[in-house]
Amino acid sequence: MRILIAEDDSILANGLSRSLRYDGYAVDVVNDGSSADSALQLQAFDLLILDLGLPRLNGLSVLRKLRQRGTPIPVLVLTAADSVEQRVEGLDLGADDYMSKPFALSELEARVRALIRRHGGSRSSILRHGRLTFDLVGRLASIDQSPLDLSARETSLLEIFLSRSGRMISKHQLVDLLCEWGEEVTTNAIEVYIHRLRKKIEPADVHILTVRGLGYCLEPDTRDMQADPATVN
Repeated sequence: MRILIAEDDSILANGLSRSLRYDGYAVDVVNDGSSADSALQLQAFDLLILDLGLPRLNGLSVLRKLRQRGTPIPVLVLTAADSVEQRVEGLDLGADDYMSKPFALSELEARVRALIRRHGGSRSSILRHGRLTFDLVGRLASIDQSPLDLSARETSLLEIFLSRSGRMISKHQLVDLLCEWGEEVTTNAIEVYIHRLRKKIEPADVHILTVRGLGYCLEPDTRDMQADPATVN
């Protein structure tokens, strides 16, 4: 899962990015509104953490432009001004949640998880796929309640596939979802990560299908996906 932080306070931005990266998210940071607006047009993100007091283009303008383009990603607004009017304006423009500075980091992390979970269509903190479960809060996967030993990259991959079960995901989309700016991850590396993840989840009868020329798809729980044997490995 990929998060964009738009915050001009470098100490706060660095603290947030370190914490979220530790939780397994890919995090990119910009420090002004114009850069945030450009990044949101060029790159797909799963969440935007948006400070309202940005230079060059304020946060409300960034939010307005984002929603005018029809981009549906969840937005968590940060502000040093705790005024009802500003909250109402932000929510009316399409913000999904609001936090006033200063705030507890643990609360922000919980709100991030909740927003991503709701945006993925689930209100539960547990994703289930047959005998496989994934705890979004602890970021732990298990088969029949036995924990799986997954690397950070494998954990992020599994979360992506579970939240998009039955939907095709290309290698390039996976690179975008997993990697931050400046990170050198090739599509060949993605193949290696998926191969390792497959070996660990197949004991639960959970399968990641390869569709040549298109990408990958987590076989739906219903097992009703009709795949062409000539194109699927």
